[in-house]
Amino acid sequence: MKLLILLVVIVGIIAVSQLARIYELTSLLRKKREEEISFADNKMNAKMWLVFGVLFFASFIWLMVRYGDYQPPSASAHGEEVDTLMFFNMVIIIIVFFIVNTLLFWFASKYYYRKDRKAKFFPHDNRLELIWTVIPSIVLAVIIIYGLRTWNAMTGEAQADAIQIELYSKQFDWTARYAGADAEFGLASYNLITPTNPLGIVTVERMEESLADLEKSINKLKGELDYEYGHLMTEKHDLEEQLHEGSHDPHHGNDEGEDHGEEHDDHHHGMSEEMKAAINARIAEIDKMLAETDKITRLTDAAYEAKSEKLYRLERQVERIAEIDDYDFNGVQAWEAGKDDRIVKGEFHIPVGREIEFVFRSRDVIHSAYMPHFRAQMNCVPGLPTRFKMTPTITTDSMRLIMDDEEFDYVLLCNKVCGAAHFNMQMKIVVETEEQYKDWLEQQDTFYVEEVKEEEAPAPAAEEAPVPAEEVAEEPTETASLN
Repeated sequence: MKLLILLVVIVGIIAVSQLARIYELTSLLRKKREEEISFADNKMNAKMWLVFGVLFFASFIWLMVRYGDYQPPSASAHGEEVDTLMFFNMVIIIIVFFIVNTLLFWFASKYYYRKDRKAKFFPHDNRLELIWTVIPSIVLAVIIIYGLRTWNAMTGEAQADAIQIELYSKQFDWTARYAGADAEFGLASYNLITPTNPLGIVTVERMEESLADLEKSINKLKGELDYEYGHLMTEKHDLEEQLHEGSHDPHHGNDEGEDHGEEHDDHHHGMSEEMKAAINARIAEIDKMLAETDKITRLTDAAYEAKSEKLYRLERQVERIAEIDDYDFNGVQAWEAGKDDRIVKGEFHIPVGREIEFVFRSRDVIHSAYMPHFRAQMNCVPGLPTRFKMTPTITTDSMRLIMDDEEFDYVLLCNKVCGAAHFNMQMKIVVETEEQYKDWLEQQDTFYVEEVKEEEAPAPAAEEAPVPAEEVAEEPTETASLN
């Protein structure tokens, strides 16, 4: 079937090309040039422009009636203002659209080419210049001022009792963070990002944990690089060559009367005993390292360079963590403020009728947090927190009734093409009553959970025999996350 369709298309193209060729040949026989158009053809084209214009406007009106209401119902307080602003812009655009296209079709039909008429040419007209400069400027100024007022109302200072929620983006995932009882987000640093701390929240415990993990990685890399076979052998060979050259006596064979000169030359060209001892010690150390076959590694030059670069980055990360400064939020230390933050994945909840201030951050590339039902959108820029405030007005359950869809859910999307899995970067939003929201929030774990509390530690059984101190020292001890 596909082959048949392809053959039909090919035959159709050949037929059209042959018809065009026949038309060219008949024009030559009639001694008619291609650029010569008859009066009848021009008049017919002029009338067809009017017919096309009517059909064009009719199709536009049908599309507006059929698909014009493309936005979902607004579910936020500022959403009505956004929809009004959008409607205002669309009215202006549609009016200009009809005026410009009506003039286009009318001029094309009225002023078609005739031999007895010549178009008037004028290079400049101040009145026309003034009309199409001043009028668009006034309209654009109105649109911009109206838009800025609406934008400033949406992005201005939030109320004192507004709920703060941080939306953290990365390819291809969203994470929500709620401030704890101190109403302040804890300090965050990208240097502390780990699988268990995806937002890089700073606490003393997380800093110690990150430093310990980094130290393990650094020691491992140093071991691989220090015990690399090729570099050890090269270093040993260079040291032996250096030792051999330093041991060579250029004044061998001189008589005893030249002892002073010999000592002088040895001072300038020879090698001190301390240096020889140091080189021999290093050679012995290399031989000992080469004997530890279980530690020896063999790396290509590219692999060795890559591991060296990684080691440098890890050491710099340790330095940057050490440079993190502590400060206080209204008496609460920054390193302590993050302990009661709540990290939420999969979905986040907000109460209806309460103002929400969103703080947006990004780990990798520019994302765009888009919540279509709330008429909210804001770019998430790496290294630059952005903000947006809104007040939800319709709960999820109420919107399901409005939409007549029992499976409806509000959703947070990424509105920037941020990579291959951009389409799948979304998070469910639940709008509920204040009581339901508080109950849900209480069920969420805080960022820092004490795994072991001293007052809850079980007491040793009376019948248990005391453990010798030597055995205690040999057994690894588990420390609580407080340490």
